Amino acid sequence: MTIQWFPGHMAKARREISEKLKFVDIIFEVVDARLPISSRNPMLDKLLQQKPRLVLINKSDLADAKQTKLWEQYFVKQGAFTLAINAHENKCVKEIISKAKEALKEKIERDRNRGLKPRAIRAIVIGIPNVGKSTLMNRLVGKKIAQTGNKPGVTKGQQWLKSGNELELLDTPGILWPRFENQEIGRKLALTGAIKDQLLHLDDIAIYGLGFFAHYYPSVVMKRYGLTTDDLALSGPDLLILVTKKLGFGEDFERGSERVIIDIRQGKLGAYTLDRAEEMSVEDGEA
Repeated sequence: MTIQWFPGHMAKARREISEKLKFVDIIFEVVDARLPISSRNPMLDKLLQQKPRLVLINKSDLADAKQTKLWEQYFVKQGAFTLAINAHENKCVKEIISKAKEALKEKIERDRNRGLKPRAIRAIVIGIPNVGKSTLMNRLVGKKIAQTGNKPGVTKGQQWLKSGNELELLDTPGILWPRFENQEIGRKLALTGAIKDQLLHLDDIAIYGLGFFAHYYPSVVMKRYGLTTDDLALSGPDLLILVTKKLGFGEDFERGSERVIIDIRQGKLGAYTLDRAEEMSVEDGEA
């Protein structure tokens, strides 16, 4: 299965972001804490040039806390400023502004020494679909200014927004690369809802999800679906068949797949992180 999704507005946004970078001081890159590497767009490294970058590891409440700490350390080693956040919480606003000032400390000091009047920090907010950009923008600005939802691709326009007197923000549509050469990355994104379900084979995604939890969080998946240790040794398809029956859906594997995916997305199996920091390959930038 080759997962592809690249709406026309995303190609346009890529061009416009490149043009508007010269107007911003810092880049706020939003990633999903459950997949901090897989939810980054690989083309952005080239597109974003040498601007200071603050990687906001969002949805940290849904992720494995130990893994999130390791990923924060990873991004710092890569030269980025990093902050784990939950965009639904008000406290993230002060934390982000404080971290942005830290990232721009030299510039702010330089402007002050040149006698320039202090102004708001100008930031561009980027990220792939469904990492929580709109929720974050609404939180920073203090009102509902961006359409939000659990479907990828909701935010399609670009607009400058004020966050008090300290921040001016440019929101951008989610950008996803045209094709996933690494299909495991595609499956990870699909499992968290970053790709429209209509583009997927749900049984493939459910099998991937069950296999992941069986390996990394076995006690959780055993408790949720009444499985034994021996059950977890089954092949992916056989495990999905068993779980479907345990759920009372008989041989309706599509329904079983949907339930497994919903359970994972809604946190019914607890907090989890799909990208494992201990398996990170620095050379190729993949987890």
